[in-house]
Amino acid sequence: MSLDLKIPVSVLIPAKNEEANLAACLESVKRADEVFVVDSQSSDRSVEIAKVYDANVVQFQFNGRWPKKKNWSLENLSFRNEWVLIVDCDERIPPELWDEIALAIQNPDLNGYYLNRKVFFLGKWIRFGGKYPDWNLRLFRHKKGRYENLNTEEIRNTGDNEVHEHVILEGAVDYLKNDMLHIDFRDIYHWLERHNRYSNWEARVYLNLLSGKDDVGTIGANLFGDAVQRKRFLKKLWVRLPFKPTLRFILFYFLRLGFLDGKAGYIYGRLLSQYEYQIGVKLYELRQFGGQLNVSDVPITPSQSVVSQNH
Repeated sequence: MSLDLKIPVSVLIPAKNEEANLAACLESVKRADEVFVVDSQSSDRSVEIAKVYDANVVQFQFNGRWPKKKNWSLENLSFRNEWVLIVDCDERIPPELWDEIALAIQNPDLNGYYLNRKVFFLGKWIRFGGKYPDWNLRLFRHKKGRYENLNTEEIRNTGDNEVHEHVILEGAVDYLKNDMLHIDFRDIYHWLERHNRYSNWEARVYLNLLSGKDDVGTIGANLFGDAVQRKRFLKKLWVRLPFKPTLRFILFYFLRLGFLDGKAGYIYGRLLSQYEYQIGVKLYELRQFGGQLNVSDVPITPSQSVVSQNH
């Protein structure tokens, strides 16, 4: 298939201060007929880079609650193509996957496709530990799909973009064979910073799962459903287990063979364990302060006031 022939797909790229990753991402989606970069007031060169690649740049103003960036884009952008492909700045679409996409969107019986991601960490493909396959519904008819709302709006400092929410899609789906690549050119500092925000969100999701407030407007949990529904079912069990940070490392590094990825696999497993601990601490904080993660919003009782004065 000719590389000069544009494929009738609109690409949606959410961005904020992504100058390290954005150029490589945009280079990988040049075969798309249309590209939108939806930016959140970046202070770096992200917008400048997007314009070099002739992408349509749209600024998103987050209201702090809902919708977040991807759902807002699906509702408000004037896509000229029926199919949309959602690509994060640290992801790449290889040529062989574009060839497959060009054929896949011609099938009138399907409304979406799952793409499998290869996650690279410290320069190495993390093949084990349960990180591969990593299926994500990213290619779909944009009028048919929206991201689920997991009822985490009241939690601050989680970012303005859907990260772990899944797309709820009308109609049949299938799976593409070729992989997309997840390669973040930023350092460990940014990984830690990002997952600090993610753990705020995860703590609220854990609380919702424990309190039974997780099934409204979401994909739902079903042991006998599709891969996402089974994962959600297992997560409802997971949140009730003790010693989750230790269990997460054992599961990743030993039971799912993460040790086969060498030093990078060990570091990744340790960071995931640390991430699980952060979620647990923030979940404890949520329970202590009546579901509010920002302690400054919690009224101080007289006894708490005395403690504060003593310190």
